[in-house]
Amino acid sequence: MKASFISRQQEIRYIKHTFTEQLCAALKLTEVQAPLLTDPTHGTQDTLSGYEKAVQVSVSSLQHQYEVVHSLAKWKRGVLGRYEFADGEGIVAQMKALRPDEEALSEIHSVLVDQWDWEQVIARSARTEAKLHATVRKIYGALKETLLSYTETFKTREPILKLPAEIHFVTTEDLLGRYPELTAKEREHAITEEFGAVFLQGIGGALSDGKAHDVRAPDYDDWQLNGDILVWNPVLGKSLELSSMGIRVDRASLLRQLQASGSSQAAEQPWHQQLLAEKLPQTVGGGIGQSRLCMWMMQLPHIGYVQQSVWAPATHAAHAELL
Repeated sequence: MKASFISRQQEIRYIKHTFTEQLCAALKLTEVQAPLLTDPTHGTQDTLSGYEKAVQVSVSSLQHQYEVVHSLAKWKRGVLGRYEFADGEGIVAQMKALRPDEEALSEIHSVLVDQWDWEQVIARSARTEAKLHATVRKIYGALKETLLSYTETFKTREPILKLPAEIHFVTTEDLLGRYPELTAKEREHAITEEFGAVFLQGIGGALSDGKAHDVRAPDYDDWQLNGDILVWNPVLGKSLELSSMGIRVDRASLLRQLQASGSSQAAEQPWHQQLLAEKLPQTVGGGIGQSRLCMWMMQLPHIGYVQQSVWAPATHAAHAELL
């Protein structure tokens, strides 16, 4: 029991350390310290799907209410501007968050969220699909190198997990046309099972059927230039989203998406005013799930095998090795 526990912890540490180094090298990122709390009056809290309620923390000595972060999408962009990072340079933070309003906890959804939250400065002229795809390929390269290194170091998982040489790109609109009879999530499973690794582009805006493939906050990703990195999970027999990312909104796309989502009032917040005044750099960024990457690479059936969180008694009964 003790040996198994220690071995698992060593594998988790190896994967996290190796991928951090690979990601930093691929995108010229500097690792920085991440905030846990944010001031809700500043506008840097991420609204995610719009229904999640942030965990509130009342700080007595400051007589002020703060919120546990949902992600660091807007905070990172502010840091890059404040410290005058140049085109092609960026940052990554080891982000932890609490999302107690998850609709249902599952083998891949936890109250605790841990991810590599990264952001890179780009030129205004680089707000293109070509730049987005080039960035995805670099992240995918870091993922492949980490998997190879892990497999060579810990040859304990059979069968050996593999990734295709290249990641497959597809838009949500094309995916709808390909599988019109399937739900959005079923379409993700189908395309990822076929190709092994997929970048699904264009999440947030309405498709030709009048529905969005999935919900995205209107004030960080450009809905035309964003997407998810999906890999096939042979243990669960379905696709697994490892990353949500994209080229960030500029003035025009922010106003357009705020209006489309019925949240134009958010434009009055301090962070949004900075962006509208074009005082923030153009960036590409996203989050990459740490526990999801570890459970997938270690071929484990539940995210609770690699992170300490809270679960129902029935989940503990079904998975005796939850941490």
